[in-house]
Amino acid sequence: MSHIVKEIYQYRQMIFSLVRKDLRGRYKGSVLGFMWTFINPLLQLMVYTIVFSVIMRNGIEQYYLFLFVALVPWIFFSSALTGGSTSILGSADMVKKIYFPREVLPMAYITSSFVNMVLSFLVVFGVLLVTGYGFHPAALLYLPLIMAVEYLLALGIALLTSALTVYFRDLAYILNIIAMAWQFLTPVMYSASQVPERLMPIWRLNPMTPVIDAYRDILYYKQIPRISTLTEAAALGIIILVAGEIIFCKLQRGFAEEL
Repeated sequence: MSHIVKEIYQYRQMIFSLVRKDLRGRYKGSVLGFMWTFINPLLQLMVYTIVFSVIMRNGIEQYYLFLFVALVPWIFFSSALTGGSTSILGSADMVKKIYFPREVLPMAYITSSFVNMVLSFLVVFGVLLVTGYGFHPAALLYLPLIMAVEYLLALGIALLTSALTVYFRDLAYILNIIAMAWQFLTPVMYSASQVPERLMPIWRLNPMTPVIDAYRDILYYKQIPRISTLTEAAALGIIILVAGEIIFCKLQRGFAEEL
């Protein structure tokens, strides 16, 4: 595993170049361009807030903030799950003609999406300040930690799905359905307290559950996340990253023939 990390590090400039290319091309040709990075989460927030605060009232205080602090990291993860799956397929010519660590491609996509999430959090902080809700300075120190954990988790998912999609092209379409179902199985739009106790052990197996819990502790409840939550999130993130890399390494040997 260490030699893989060293090799990827040697190609760090390639990753940076691909990230810049993706960020520049993501909204190329649109009127509002890069502003969609901020508009997209705000529009989703508006829709969900109307549905769950007006139509299907759930009684959660300041629901728009409760939702927003979880929605932004979820959008990043959902992007990793769906868009990351085609990172190898989308660069088929490069894979067949040039030698480089194939992990560079899903890593570049995830890093680009991560930058978008970081920028979207500027909107979150703006909302927290403008509404006077504020935040806990000590709790904020844990925000980079949980963001790093989510990055590792998203990268592991992207490594796994991007490799599998090379062999099973329909997976890219199936993952859109999985992402929608996964969102409802993750406490993005509802509180963990609303989950029946008998389902809790199964529900906790969802790797995004402790991640969302940690974001919400920091930004909504304004408290330092529980050590158990951070440990659970980190453990699941590392396990999925290692599993994703192992499967990726085994499957990448046939990429050139399948593409």
